Amino acid sequence: MKKQLVLIGGGHAHLLTLANLHTFIDKGFGVTVIQPSAYHYYSGMGPGMLGGTYAADDIRFATRRLVEAKGGRFILDKAHTIDPERQVVRLEGTHEDIPYDVLSCNAGSSVPRDVITGNGRNIFTAKPIEDLLAARNTIVEQAANARITVAVIGSGPSSLEIAGNVHQLCRQRKLNMPVIRLFSGRGFLAGKPARLRRLARKILERKGIEILENGYVRRIEDGRIILENSREYRADILFSAVGVRPSPIFIRSGLPVGPDGGLEVNASLQSIAHPQIFGGGDCIHFQAAPLDKVGVYAVRQNPVLYRNLLAALEGRPLEKFSPGGKYLLIYNLGDGEGILSKYSITFAGRLAFLIKDRIDRRFIATFQES
Repeated sequence: MKKQLVLIGGGHAHLLTLANLHTFIDKGFGVTVIQPSAYHYYSGMGPGMLGGTYAADDIRFATRRLVEAKGGRFILDKAHTIDPERQVVRLEGTHEDIPYDVLSCNAGSSVPRDVITGNGRNIFTAKPIEDLLAARNTIVEQAANARITVAVIGSGPSSLEIAGNVHQLCRQRKLNMPVIRLFSGRGFLAGKPARLRRLARKILERKGIEILENGYVRRIEDGRIILENSREYRADILFSAVGVRPSPIFIRSGLPVGPDGGLEVNASLQSIAHPQIFGGGDCIHFQAAPLDKVGVYAVRQNPVLYRNLLAALEGRPLEKFSPGGKYLLIYNLGDGEGILSKYSITFAGRLAFLIKDRIDRRFIATFQES
């Protein structure tokens, strides 16, 4: 029986492998891709989709179509557990076990919902990106006839991009402009360069977005936001952008994980305990040095992961992954404005947005056309 490569997820770290799927198949290997959606959305353009800059088709890869066109098998389901001894992946929706000789995990991450209780109605998270499309439709429906309140929970880049693009959506659609509040705990964009923080604050406040830094959110329940100091706010629509947590599949499977629950991998992006298992993107814990949960590392892992998967199937030595140096910080704040920062250069405005838009469109076109 020919050797089998199984990919969990068609995300950023697997894009080059998917684009070169024919290489594996031409060499006689079977390839199976497991994903709960026929598409993979590019997270860097998600807030722009929320704001109406991009349509859904502009920011997604047709994973199923690509896999099947290149001769692979696509399974529309969620991987539930991995059995490293039997070398099978168990699915969530069926009893079928998917055997592998080499397995690669790009299972992604999700926004924790620990503080959300009650019915969870009109609460959207920064991931999965499909949530932002549903949120856009809800805002358009509700803000057409009344002035609503929108709350964004989080202090990082995703939160400010969401807040700014809610403003853009309502301005461009000529809807009633909502009250937009950004709940930033005790530190707006904590850890980012001081000039970047100042520029972001200035842009958001100019849009009328209120930035609250008087305590973390303790609980979200039925439209109420309760802070740790017991102060309460109400909102018609809420976004949670409080960071991300790796897929729980590795903990469920009893595989070695890092402090955040991500698959612990060595310098070759290979499980420290099971050499047939690899991984990349948000779902891994890079043993040599923990990596920020940003797409740039998944993109940098692409060529190494692609070559190592092929090498593992062919019994050749593996390459080592180097995370590289500092990466570009570039954000879409809506209304055609952005912020760009790298090294000692930080600026905001139309040019920053245009640079981000060009980089994003070029990246997605490269793999949409694979």
